[in-house]
Amino acid sequence: MRIAVAGFLHESHSFAPRPTEWVNFLTPGGLPALQRPAVMMGGLKGTSTCAGGGIEEALRHGASIAPLGWCFANPAGPVTREAFERISAMIVDALSVALDEGPVDGVFLDLHGAMVSDDHPDAEGELMRRVRAVVGPAMPLAITLDPHANMTRQMAELADVIVPYRTYPHVDMLAVGKRAMALLIQRIQRGRPWAMAFRELDFLIPITSQCTMVEPMAGVMAKRLELEAGVAELAYCFGFPYADFPGCGQAIAAYAETPEAASAAADALLKSINAREASFAGAVQPATEAVAEAIRLSGPGKPVVIADTQDNPGGGGHGDTTGLLAELIAQDAQGAVLAPMNDAESAAACHAAGEGATITLELGGKSDGAPLTVTGVIEKLGDGRFTLTGPMGKGNPADLGPSALLRIGGVRVVIVSRKMQAHDQSIFQQLGVEPAQQKILAVKSSVHFRAHFQPIAAAVLVAAAPGPVVADPATLPFTALREDMRLRPGDNRRFGWQKYRQPKKPPQSVLDIPEKTEEA
Repeated sequence: MRIAVAGFLHESHSFAPRPTEWVNFLTPGGLPALQRPAVMMGGLKGTSTCAGGGIEEALRHGASIAPLGWCFANPAGPVTREAFERISAMIVDALSVALDEGPVDGVFLDLHGAMVSDDHPDAEGELMRRVRAVVGPAMPLAITLDPHANMTRQMAELADVIVPYRTYPHVDMLAVGKRAMALLIQRIQRGRPWAMAFRELDFLIPITSQCTMVEPMAGVMAKRLELEAGVAELAYCFGFPYADFPGCGQAIAAYAETPEAASAAADALLKSINAREASFAGAVQPATEAVAEAIRLSGPGKPVVIADTQDNPGGGGHGDTTGLLAELIAQDAQGAVLAPMNDAESAAACHAAGEGATITLELGGKSDGAPLTVTGVIEKLGDGRFTLTGPMGKGNPADLGPSALLRIGGVRVVIVSRKMQAHDQSIFQQLGVEPAQQKILAVKSSVHFRAHFQPIAAAVLVAAAPGPVVADPATLPFTALREDMRLRPGDNRRFGWQKYRQPKKPPQSVLDIPEKTEEA
């Protein structure tokens, strides 16, 4: 048995300040750089990736691998035409070569599911269409997805099975890769596809309400596990509510022996999610309140963790807004450390000045034009290269470029040259900061940080400082969603309703959310 394996992962924020270019796939933070076919097997070995897990499972079954290439870029704006075409061409060309070299029994694609490109709003669906054009409709095809995927009908119809991660924070990528490969091998051996039922939900869920560690999503996933017993796979994706196209939103794809079994499982999960709709509304605190509460709660023992959710690099933020840092400094949050601040210019200036120097910087703000003038002491310098140790990325290499630890009064900040979400304690530890020993940890993340930081935290606060990953997606200036989509849980207004008023630009804080418009 011979299986072709590829990966192309990106989460695209339609309103993020910067596009995702070819170079961003060459220098990602926290995952391997672009892996061409010839080096892919070695580059993914030992990593917490779906492709890595899939390859392990295939080899365990005695299958051989035809590597097609793999890449990842940190979430940001839509993928440029050049980047999408170059990477897609690499994968499709390698697939063509693999077919020339000998029979291929199945294709395994490690995808994200929320990629938007300049030309293709359903970018994964387009990649799958191109793969199908090469291998034909009968070739078994399995894909893995991040649960933040905007899983479209096109994806569901082109795949023989879709397997999303079950967790957010994503701590099961390796296991999901193994499961998807096992199902692909099962599909190859059975010689026929499963019946599939596809369902779309009609309301968006804020990112901060999608965490599977707490309700209501914990209950939904428990129900999904219960229903899975009667099907081959019950795929549920929460949606990535920052992508402006008709496929944005939650979706379910059930695969079973019969159409009736697939439909029954999909409908039962749909009913369970809809029953919990009101609980998904969620809430965050303005940064001023969050910092004040963190100071009040801080003391000896475990740290208080503040999530800078609206500048989450994992949701399309650039990781360089300064609102939360400014508030920590203004309130003199003694013993606070923020990480990571993505600012290559400031990191370079720190390295030029040297450890122990006092330096004045226009820190951060490169993406929004709002840097913060600070004067501080350079405590530590580093090259930004380390290995992740947390539940999400254990074993994955990180290269954040020249890095520095700067003390500004009682507040310290980790400055890096490339963006990465703060989902791993090693981001602090690379510069000698032990997270568990701090009073306050401020992390640029929305939910992923919980996997490695919640176990050491006395309390977790979610703060809204200015940033593009707005806590309430309903405030974004969408133009292309489905007409029946509701932008908030519990809000009966549809996107197509002509009186639904959109702000002219995305608000920068939950404080800027407009009041609801009453129907005339």
